[in-house]
Amino acid sequence: MVAGVRDVLEARSEPGVTFETPGLLLALLLIPIVVGMYVLAQKRRARHPVHFSNFAVLADAARVNNLWRRHIPAALLLVALGALLLGAARPHAQVRVPRGEATVVLVLDVSGSMRAQDVDPTRLAAAQNAARTFVDVLPEDFQVGVVSFSDAAEVLAQPSIDRELIERALGSLVADGGTAIGDALVEALALDPGLDRGEERAGDKPLAAVILLSDGYQTAGGVQPLEAAAQADRQGLPVFTVALGTPEGVVEVPGPGGFPQIQRVPPDPETLLAIAEATDGEFFEAPTEDDLRSIYEDLGRRIGYTTERREVTAAFAGAGFVLATAGVGLASLWGRRFP
Repeated sequence: MVAGVRDVLEARSEPGVTFETPGLLLALLLIPIVVGMYVLAQKRRARHPVHFSNFAVLADAARVNNLWRRHIPAALLLVALGALLLGAARPHAQVRVPRGEATVVLVLDVSGSMRAQDVDPTRLAAAQNAARTFVDVLPEDFQVGVVSFSDAAEVLAQPSIDRELIERALGSLVADGGTAIGDALVEALALDPGLDRGEERAGDKPLAAVILLSDGYQTAGGVQPLEAAAQADRQGLPVFTVALGTPEGVVEVPGPGGFPQIQRVPPDPETLLAIAEATDGEFFEAPTEDDLRSIYEDLGRRIGYTTERREVTAAFAGAGFVLATAGVGLASLWGRRFP
């Protein structure tokens, strides 16, 4: 099973919430006692009816002393008590936290087939928008690099935390030429600061993953895709691959005599799947723009963040304080109006 799926399954296998001092949970027995006391107080109050000679006043009292205004403050205080008692038992839960500083490289296909409109508005525009979504989701201290490829591969942006630089690189993409998947992957792997050096240079951030998007078969370049995948595996770098488009995708290309003709440009999911499997990454298919955006958003969260078990006492205490404040505030407000 690929690394991304394994991480998710391992996180889900952990218990939801545990308590460092579970014995204190016995204090929750106070809640039904408090509820019972409240119910008895309400019954006692009902035994002493108030007599009105003025029916208008009686109608007004019936309107303002409705049940929800009478009981909501007490309910808020009761929930606040429960939250504070749970917090006293020192709860621990799975919390999503940013990973340590690292680098991710986006490798984007800009071959002529990316002009196809089977992915709205075009494959290239959808890829640009999804890449922006990915960058937005990553922690700010993550470096991002951009490599594009058609007939040849080109590093458009060296790894950087400068999001404006990445935006300019993404905005400069133009679809034209062939598809050199292998060369592009090699260019991305060369951005790893620890490559052939055994350790990172001062100030460099390790390469955490490569995300490769392509919409077609390799038609150019000197390195075969699986050769580049083997190199990524030797470097211990997962490659997440995305096959963009549908088998129905077409583009217009010059034909005999200069007349345009329609050419089918289906994606190559088999090669991209093989790259992901060889590098312990994960493969995705994106037949629509929404699918692609969702994939990139999910990858940004999974690559940029990890799940750790941490104490969340402060969250329970904060919730208890807010609920108690709201309960007391409403009781005071409505109590002044309706004594």
